[in-house]
Amino acid sequence: MTQTTSFDAFTMWKNVYEKTESTWRDAIQDTLGKESFAESLGQIQSQYLQYQGIVNKMTESYLKQVNLPSRDEIANVASLIINVESKVDDLEDQMDAHKADTSREIDQLKKAVTNLDKKLDRVLELLDKSLESQNTPKVTAGPVTPAATTTKK
Repeated sequence: MTQTTSFDAFTMWKNVYEKTESTWRDAIQDTLGKESFAESLGQIQSQYLQYQGIVNKMTESYLKQVNLPSRDEIANVASLIINVESKVDDLEDQMDAHKADTSREIDQLKKAVTNLDKKLDRVLELLDKSLESQNTPKVTAGPVTPAATTTKK
């Protein structure tokens, strides 16, 4: 009897991985352990930071030329708005705390004005009675009109 074997790609890749994994791991560990590799990474990072600085300066210059705000300026305005909002909230809290006292004082003032109005009405009534008893004209609260004058020519 003859055996037929089929091609299994997964098994083949697994065998390749197992044979090469340790070799690659050792090579990568050796490379990462070298001082020259660390120096080259430092140089690359330094170059990237220089590039990033140039891009930031160019972007800021461009934004100034086209009269647009930068990220820092927008952040500054946002923090100012947040400060204003917190102050408004504080004022609202203070107003709410004093609202009951204020409305109570307003009610007291209304009562006092009403009492004064009643007293003034009473004073006017007594004054009218006093004037009537003396046969003098009544006092009115209307506007005073000047007497008509005639001039000779």
